[in-house]
Amino acid sequence: MKTGLGWNFTAASISLALLGIPGFGQAAAAPFTVTSASFADGGMLTTKNAADDPMRMCGGQNISPALSWSNAPQKTKSFVIFILDPDGRLGEGVSHWLGYGIPANVSALAEGEMAKESKKFIGGKGTRDNALYIGPCPPVGDAPHHYVFTVVATDLEPTALKPGMTRDQVYAAIAGHGLGGASVVGKYAR
Repeated sequence: MKTGLGWNFTAASISLALLGIPGFGQAAAAPFTVTSASFADGGMLTTKNAADDPMRMCGGQNISPALSWSNAPQKTKSFVIFILDPDGRLGEGVSHWLGYGIPANVSALAEGEMAKESKKFIGGKGTRDNALYIGPCPPVGDAPHHYVFTVVATDLEPTALKPGMTRDQVYAAIAGHGLGGASVVGKYAR
């Protein structure tokens, strides 16, 4: 049997935990996370994820990477996904895709799913007025660009946002409604 301050602290902690006092005897909630089976966080995207634009000779297949998320905050009603290349357009950034109205019971988009119409999301308007995924196509010789895949949990109903919204319009519409966000970053160069 322990005696002294160590025992008293442990006994007090157990008593507070039994009383349901927050922070005592409770494990911290697992963090909201985003992962991809297609690339490691900070790793390289593949050529199949790159754009297939023949005019820009990107050389890819425009297959969006798989994306999954877990441990969404309580009270989540929908998700928004942003894919941003902050290095694109000489640092002005390129919005490669945004999808929203993703119901709370959806926790993944399969490989290729962002590049085709789906009942799981509403496509917004990317930098090139695209409602579907457009893969990376940085200038030849540039240092690897960073592609930030961010999932935001919101308290908005999946039907709250209208189709065709831009990134800035979606940011404004979800202001005050975000419950948490998480990102994973892939890189790509040609």
